[in-house]
Amino acid sequence: MPNVRTRAVATATLVIVFMGGYAAGQRRQSPPPANAGQTQELFGTMKLAGEIPGADKFALRLRRITVQPGGALALHNHVDRPAVTYLMQGQMTYYPEGKPPVVINPGQGAGEGRATTHWAENTGTVPAVWIAADIYVP
Repeated sequence: MPNVRTRAVATATLVIVFMGGYAAGQRRQSPPPANAGQTQELFGTMKLAGEIPGADKFALRLRRITVQPGGALALHNHVDRPAVTYLMQGQMTYYPEGKPPVVINPGQGAGEGRATTHWAENTGTVPAVWIAADIYVP
């Protein structure tokens, strides 16, 4: 039968292991003040004047966006900037305002419209790379 010291050491070890795992599993609870670890490559743009009635002030663009592990996108919205995204590599966790987090993995995408206000972070171990097409005011 183990002695008191052995039990104390075993209990302390379990508590330390549990707390370490708990801390490692925690994610940022609030949005960062600015984008961090993010780069983008612009593939192209197109002014929509004359293409779609009423869209004279808008343009369409296509980008590749990369967020390094632990990097994040600051809180933003998509009012007057609808977007469609497709994740090619990595893992992103989106934090939509007033809703539970959503994990996006390769092969998944999202539509982000007028009602979308969110922030996101790379919760994976490799750079998150996705393609984003959006309509914006240049």
